[in-house]
Amino acid sequence: MSHLPALVDGFLTTLALVALSFTGAFALGLVVVVLRIGPLGVLRAVGTGYVETFQNIPLLVWLVLFVFGLPEVGVRFPLFTTAVVVISLYEAAYVAEALRSGVNTVAQGQGEAARALGLTFGQTLRHVVVPQAARRVVQPLGNIGIALTMNTSLAAVAGVVELTASANRVNLVEALPIPIFVGAGLCYALLAAGIGGLAGLLERRLAT
Repeated sequence: MSHLPALVDGFLTTLALVALSFTGAFALGLVVVVLRIGPLGVLRAVGTGYVETFQNIPLLVWLVLFVFGLPEVGVRFPLFTTAVVVISLYEAAYVAEALRSGVNTVAQGQGEAARALGLTFGQTLRHVVVPQAARRVVQPLGNIGIALTMNTSLAAVAGVVELTASANRVNLVEALPIPIFVGAGLCYALLAAGIGGLAGLLERRLAT
């Protein structure tokens, strides 16, 4: 019980990583998906290149590159900030693809009808495409949120003392790996269940 505060601090750090990283990933994913479905070929290529780059290089590689590579060129951030930025950049590629899949479910004729009425590309997205696509992407985004939660454990590589790192430190002192890591695993499972439940609730609300 003497190590409980350390584990609680690790859990709270994981919560902060999840919340900030998902917010960043969603905001950047919105930008990327607009590039990917926009009318300009150059911007579509930029969006596609971003998605392909981040989906085909593991998160761990990006973390190591940012943590150990950027200081070599004089760029330094706090370790927690670095982890949030890297996870956001990485997960944004998956968010963008989930959003694009939702947009693709909207009948093409509706977009053409909106343009025929004089709506701009932005207005068509805001008033026609997004409201219909939103209800279809909630569950995929929930799944991405769960995957992001698990990926925050890699932030220990960046020196961030989150839940996994805290559990490891406590285990080095107490040498009780089964109860310590089972407890940490249950905390991750609780977070995943909460995200899944929230996604299901939001999906039902949007369906009504």
